[in-house]
Amino acid sequence: MDTLILYIGAIVLFAVSALKDREKTGKAFMKGLKALEGILPQFLAVLVFVAIILAVFDAEMISRFIGEKTGIIGSLAAGLLGAVTLIPGFVAFPMAGELLRNGAGTVQIATFVSSLMMVGIVTLPMEIKYFGKRAAIARNSFAFIFSFIAAVFVAWAVAL
Repeated sequence: MDTLILYIGAIVLFAVSALKDREKTGKAFMKGLKALEGILPQFLAVLVFVAIILAVFDAEMISRFIGEKTGIIGSLAAGLLGAVTLIPGFVAFPMAGELLRNGAGTVQIATFVSSLMMVGIVTLPMEIKYFGKRAAIARNSFAFIFSFIAAVFVAWAVAL
């Protein structure tokens, strides 16, 4: 229902924009299509990746590795996986939701998403080049630690 309301709101606002300035609205629409065109290949690749993961790993296996009962070991595994994975945020959040629906633990997914967004092992060489070795390693280390702190806050919020 919420999605329907958002779609209706977007259509109404698009129509209002088109009535106000047809040319600007057309340019904005084309710019949006170009952005979608750039994002779509990554998005589809990750959707295929998630579909394969969900086909290979059933809910029971996901629960066994990163479920609620895996505790700190599952959180550590999720944090390490997030740290070495390079997935854009617009893909990470739907993927996290799907993993949650298939048995992953809330704290473990919070750790995964936090480290995914904040830690960049894959991009570390580039970061070292621009910021220096010490700063890059310090930033990534603090970000990794903070991903666990964020997960504790998520656990606390879920418990409320």
